[in-house]
Amino acid sequence: MKLAPVILFSYNRPNHIKRNIESLLKNKEAGQSDLFVFSDAPKKEEDKLKVEQVREYLSTITQFQSVTIVKREFNYGLGKNIIDGVTEIVATYGKVIVLEDDLVVSPYFLEYMNEGLELYENDDSVISIHGYVYPVKEKLPETFFLKGADCLGWGTWKRGWDIFEPDGNLLLKKILESDQANAFDYNNAYPFTQMLKDQSEGKNNSWAVRWYASAFLNDKYTLYPRKSLVYHAGGDGSGTNTGYDTQLDVTLSKKPIKLNKINVEQNISAYNSFVRFYKTISHPSILYRLKRKIKTIFASSSNN
Repeated sequence: MKLAPVILFSYNRPNHIKRNIESLLKNKEAGQSDLFVFSDAPKKEEDKLKVEQVREYLSTITQFQSVTIVKREFNYGLGKNIIDGVTEIVATYGKVIVLEDDLVVSPYFLEYMNEGLELYENDDSVISIHGYVYPVKEKLPETFFLKGADCLGWGTWKRGWDIFEPDGNLLLKKILESDQANAFDYNNAYPFTQMLKDQSEGKNNSWAVRWYASAFLNDKYTLYPRKSLVYHAGGDGSGTNTGYDTQLDVTLSKKPIKLNKINVEQNISAYNSFVRFYKTISHPSILYRLKRKIKTIFASSSNN
């Protein structure tokens, strides 16, 4: 099996990027994986020092099969950085694994991602493989599919990324005209339609909500694991728009996920677990923090 290259997007958090790399190197596949890091340029003068620290650290990484550092000469912002970076690498390699600097992965992350990309490579109904799962209370299947796409430790093929539609206005129009807003919003559990509307009006620059909408409108599915292989460490107060928040914290899987090919269809029990996870948060202040956290992840403009 030819391993997919790993793309990592970084900005101004040297401690986070170090934790990310250290967790990746605990994966036995790391030494056979090509790593591409897209380091965004500082947006503000006060960010220059930390961006330089990130780039200095990146220059010391040697334990992957190859390491390529792309230093942006001006600030792209996370959305443009990801869209351009994924487009460039997937065009050359045909498949990719995508991470951001504030993610920490399980030692079994690369195994799961590569096996999933291999297993469903020729199944056009599958658009991506995802490594993070919300901390739902119910027991989930070993692997399962949900309609759409996600953004916390994921992989795709060129055929999947070719579906990505950058025009949020067009995506919003199609969702509304086809009367799918309720389904797009997980049975009205979270306002993704409003987030897409905000993106189309320039109120956020979310690549993630456009990726989700692109997959959703094309009836594509994403594979999830039973237990999370990705931890989002961005709720520690280090991001520009993020405070301290633990609502989406998970315990990383301590054993591999077993992949067997399953029917590509919405897993109703898993879907309902996600819906309940949103809807059963009863305390108003907790609900507000949870929605802010999910918005931060999908808006993808929190760090730069």
